[in-house]
Amino acid sequence: MLITLAIIAITCIVSFMAFNNTRLMNDLILWPPAITRQREYHRLVTYGLVHADFNHLLFNMITLFFFGRAMEGFINDRLGMLGFALFYIGGLVVSILPTYLKNRGNPNYRSLGASGAVSAVLFAYILLAPWSRIIVLVIPMPAIVYAVLYTGYSIYMDRRGQGNVNHSAHLWGAAYGVIFMLLVDPRVLPYFLNALMRPSFR
Repeated sequence: MLITLAIIAITCIVSFMAFNNTRLMNDLILWPPAITRQREYHRLVTYGLVHADFNHLLFNMITLFFFGRAMEGFINDRLGMLGFALFYIGGLVVSILPTYLKNRGNPNYRSLGASGAVSAVLFAYILLAPWSRIIVLVIPMPAIVYAVLYTGYSIYMDRRGQGNVNHSAHLWGAAYGVIFMLLVDPRVLPYFLNALMRPSFR
């Protein structure tokens, strides 16, 4: 899980630096006009290296640690040693593109955090182990149940359009994770469907 640890380390270092460096934060965050007018396309990736606060960073990196270590081996076995890194970077880009396109003319919009890519990793994992146990706010539940609740909540909150959380990125990241897995190894779908028919909460 060297790539997972490298992503976590880089994200933590950059996020901690940006907590106390407004200029660095502004240079990395997703700010649509900087992309539309100044062609700073790196922001479609670097926004995932900065976070709003320590709790935001901690939640994303803990989730990435537990599920990234499982997915890194699976993806690298099929795409090579940099496969997981490419998957993660793709998750950052794909999850934020709809948000960028929707707000590309909005100078007041900003977005940050690795949640979209982390959602991709989590949902990729759920395809392989839908009945594995996930702890959500100290409550254990099957991964597939969490996926359903997470998706429903994200859709509801995205439609409400309130708050500072980019629920759209969560949804697109999750969708990307699922589609990526099915393209990389089509056998994942029959495996997932078969696993669903054999509940085993562990």
